[in-house]
Amino acid sequence: MHSNRTPIIIGISGGTGSGKSTVASVILKRTGEENLAFLPHDAYYKNLTSLPHEQRTRINFDHPDSLETELLIEHLQMLKKGLSVEVPTYDFTRHARTEKTVHVEPQPVILVEGILIFADRDLRKLFDVKIFVDTPADIRFIRRLQRDIIERGRTVESVIEQYQKTVRPMHMEFVEPSKRYADVIIPEGGFNTVAMDMVVSRIADLLTSGFNTEEYTG
Repeated sequence: MHSNRTPIIIGISGGTGSGKSTVASVILKRTGEENLAFLPHDAYYKNLTSLPHEQRTRINFDHPDSLETELLIEHLQMLKKGLSVEVPTYDFTRHARTEKTVHVEPQPVILVEGILIFADRDLRKLFDVKIFVDTPADIRFIRRLQRDIIERGRTVESVIEQYQKTVRPMHMEFVEPSKRYADVIIPEGGFNTVAMDMVVSRIADLLTSGFNTEEYTG
C-alpha cells in the first residue's frame, strides 16, 4: 500500500470508439502502473447467464440499466477505504459475465473508464477529475466496427444494425449530454499530446501535493 492519503479517482468517458482506452493507456504509462488501479465500466454489465443466448443479443447494452453501476460504486468506495476488490469480467462474445474476477488493490490513482460513467449522478460524484474524449462520429463508428468484428466475432451487418438501433440513439440521449459534466474535454484522445501533457501534469500535482490527506490502510 502506498500510504496515508485517499486515492484520486479519475473518470474517462466518451462515445464508443472515441479513444478512451488510449487516454487511459497514456495515463497509465506516464503515471506508473504501481500508482494506478483500473476499473472499466464494461466489466460491470449485468449477469445475463439466466437468459437464452438469443434473448441476450437483444438487450440494449448502451442503456445505463444494462450495467450494475451500484457494484462499481461499492467497489470505488471500498478502494477509497483501502480495501481490495474483485472486479467481474464479461465475455462479450457470449453476452455473459464469467466466473473469473480480477483482483484490484487500492492505489493512489483509480482510473474508471466507460461511455456512461458521467450519466449516473451517484457515480459522477465520486470522481475527482472527469475527462471526456471527444471524437467525430464517423471515426468512432469505424473503430467500433473493426473492434466488434475482430475482437467480438460480430458480422458487419449485426454491428451496423446495433449501431443504428441502440448505439447512436443512446449516445445522443445519455453520452453526449454527459459531456457537460467533464472537467476536461480532449479532442483526438490520447493523440492530443498538449491535452495529455496537461492532464498528466495535473495528476502529478495532485499526487505530490498531499491531495485528500485522510489516511487509509490496506
